[in-house]
Amino acid sequence: MNWLEAPHYSCIRSDAKSKNGAPMVKKTYQVLMIEGSPYLRVIAEDGHPLAAARAQEEEQKLQKEIARRSHESPRERRKRMASYNEDRNRDHAMLAELSEAFDYVVLGEQQMGDKAVWVLEGKPRPGYVPRTREAKVLSGMNVKFWIDKATYQWVRVEAEVMQPVTLYGAIAKVGPGTRFMLEQEPVAGGVWLPKRFTMKVNASALGFLHENTLEDESYSNYRFAAPAVHTADVSGSSVEKASAGLQ
Repeated sequence: MNWLEAPHYSCIRSDAKSKNGAPMVKKTYQVLMIEGSPYLRVIAEDGHPLAAARAQEEEQKLQKEIARRSHESPRERRKRMASYNEDRNRDHAMLAELSEAFDYVVLGEQQMGDKAVWVLEGKPRPGYVPRTREAKVLSGMNVKFWIDKATYQWVRVEAEVMQPVTLYGAIAKVGPGTRFMLEQEPVAGGVWLPKRFTMKVNASALGFLHENTLEDESYSNYRFAAPAVHTADVSGSSVEKASAGLQ
């Protein structure tokens, strides 16, 4: 249900990214559903709302994109939607693989905020065969789930690579220390959507190219979105209020 309902919601997304120890690059977006797929409008950088000139530039880009999507041909629309759904399907498939790739044990119970949860730990299941190329990394991971006892929804999932995993033949390798964490929360009507996603990657390619990346994404201000977005739906005042709420 959550996967089906997610495209009907817009939100505010804050990103922080760093590569190989460089300073974090921070941006905040208003994520708008326009004609069936998302558009990311920049509303803040490094924790500060955009200056007037930059805000106007983003407004012009938004209006241009609204016009483009409203006049695209059926073929162009199918191509845009196919690209969006391909990304969604890949992410959904990876989460679904978590139930197949691990054997789980219940570690106990905890309190997370106002939610009582069960804590489950998973270790790679012997004989597991990944269904996708991306899922191969699961064979070297341990995973933990925090499950809401009232709704049986997962509140948090963490995974960490415990042994090196080779991908794409022998071209790339994901090393120990790679980990990710995903949290979700109830939004409305029993729908749970992402709250925060963090990922730390320790990887190498061709045996000598090493890369360490850190990503942190947070999501807030979910709102049910109409099938199409028009100029009146994205007024400057609403953007200012949304960005102010993230500071």
